[in-house]
Amino acid sequence: MAQKTIQCRLVASPTTRQYLWMLATEKNTPLINALIQAVVNHEDFETWRIKGRHPADVVTKLCKGLKTEAPFSGQPARFYASAEKAVNYIFKSWFTLQSRLQRQITGKQMWLTILKSDDELTEMCGQGLETIREKAAQVLAQIEKAVETDKTEGSPGKSTTDLIRAQLFKKHDQAKQPLIRCAAAYLLKNGGKVPEQSEDPEKFTHRRRKAEIQVQRLQDQIEARIPKGRDLTGQAWLSTLLTATTNVPKDNREHKQWQDKLLAQPRTIPFPILFETNEDLVWSRNQSDRLYVRFNGLSEHTFQIYCDQRQLPWFQRFLEDQDTKRASKNQHSSALFTLRSARISWQESDRKGHPWDTHYITLFCTVDLRLWSVEGTEEVRQEKAAETAKVLARLGEKDSLSDTQQNYAKRLTSTLERLNSPFDRPSQSRYQGKPNIIAGISLGWDNPITLAIWNASTQEVLVFRSLRQLLSKDYDLFLRQRREQGKQSHDRHKAQRQGKNNRFGTSHLGEHVDRLLAKAVVVTAQQYGAGSIAVPTLDNIREILQAEIQAKAEQKAPGSIEGQKRYAKQYRSSIHKWSYGRLLDQIGSKATQTGLVVEAVKQPWAGNAREMAKAVAIAAYKSRQAVVS
Repeated sequence: MAQKTIQCRLVASPTTRQYLWMLATEKNTPLINALIQAVVNHEDFETWRIKGRHPADVVTKLCKGLKTEAPFSGQPARFYASAEKAVNYIFKSWFTLQSRLQRQITGKQMWLTILKSDDELTEMCGQGLETIREKAAQVLAQIEKAVETDKTEGSPGKSTTDLIRAQLFKKHDQAKQPLIRCAAAYLLKNGGKVPEQSEDPEKFTHRRRKAEIQVQRLQDQIEARIPKGRDLTGQAWLSTLLTATTNVPKDNREHKQWQDKLLAQPRTIPFPILFETNEDLVWSRNQSDRLYVRFNGLSEHTFQIYCDQRQLPWFQRFLEDQDTKRASKNQHSSALFTLRSARISWQESDRKGHPWDTHYITLFCTVDLRLWSVEGTEEVRQEKAAETAKVLARLGEKDSLSDTQQNYAKRLTSTLERLNSPFDRPSQSRYQGKPNIIAGISLGWDNPITLAIWNASTQEVLVFRSLRQLLSKDYDLFLRQRREQGKQSHDRHKAQRQGKNNRFGTSHLGEHVDRLLAKAVVVTAQQYGAGSIAVPTLDNIREILQAEIQAKAEQKAPGSIEGQKRYAKQYRSSIHKWSYGRLLDQIGSKATQTGLVVEAVKQPWAGNAREMAKAVAIAAYKSRQAVVS
């Protein structure tokens, strides 16, 4: 879905601000904290952690029991729903992260079972090292031949090295003979090659210990990342301070935990209030043509809309959609409202006084970009009509329906009828690109972004664009951002060494550069008639960046492990850091606005920036062909 989030400031009377602040800080946020703690303390929590998800209704049941208690009672119904949504969002993302960490732990633990010294391998198979080496050479030759034969049918975007490594793991797992299993393990630990030099026992011990530390760090992350809510009163910080000043830490790990808690920036802003239904917001206009909004649950309180000229048309559209439905006596469906959801948040300011006076109230609205034009609205209407008709068809296949199901079917039928009532919206021609032309994007350290426009019909690259070429006259902004990041990194390191607060705010220059890059990528793709933009998935971005650094280190200090480590450390500190996720979000948002399809594939590790950008485009095309076949 082509979505975008816009924002405005809400201005209200002191009484309204105070009421909303007290409601958020004294009731809603404490309720969310209590719900988080109740989920963590639930008897089935470990089961949910293993499964990677929690039951859909568990938070609702917990909230039902808590909202009658004195600290949490008296809130509008929408605020209870908001608390449930917030907790569900928190644990959905947390369980997903836990599952990812657990998979990483499982993979690294499996690697530890394979990673054996030469002496251990000879003992396991009862053969000499030379016999293992000979068998390893045979196994490698077989796999290389098979990979070369099947390379055209291999996984999209994977290099020959990756395919050989995958086959070696498969050979190790399926081997019934100890000699073949040890030969595969020997190749895996040596990078898919038969080394010419004998193994250094000291280096191997260090390597294995490093892998064990990685597993331990991942396990520590799993244990330390349990959601805790927001401590608005600062009691948790005071408790940690008391503990740290009256006790001696058991070890360095506990000392580090206390230090991190004491140096962390306190979260004094309450959780936002979520409105998942667009009809929870009621829009109006006064005699001075000023826009106002009221919220279900806060109907007695009115908020003025303050925004810039770029955002104003969106808020005017919200009012138009609402007025259209009212004028037709609800013959139009809110499913086609441009506004999809909203949330009220608080933001700190430099003003002094009561907390409800020193914090701004901000409204964030999520919109569907397609619903701006009549063409996009028709596209959404067809999608929703097809989904509704499919549900009705499933209900119609049942022999009998309960009263609840019958009422649900009536609502769906009514929705289907209202979807046919058009909204008066401007016409906007949509871009139509050629599906055989793909814009591939690669990410990296030296080159944060590289663009390649690839033609699948001719198998040729039409054009390459580097970051500098994409930004053109705005490249100085990128250099300025890089200098700011370098200074901030230095200040943070200095504060860490002195044990001071090392959390510094950042400017919005990076976001501006991201928007400029996204616009340049989309414009270039359109110039060459691309039908889609292929972007890398971020699940292996760290491996890609580390592989790039390691390759540079090996080139600068061949044969010297210590020299490579020193170079890699120095290199990381000298280059900029980039928010790749934010950049890809901007590209995806800009692309969908103009009608370009966004395809996500894995980026290969091998090659330079141009080769990887081309490989991403090719991988997207192969992935598309695989789905069709």
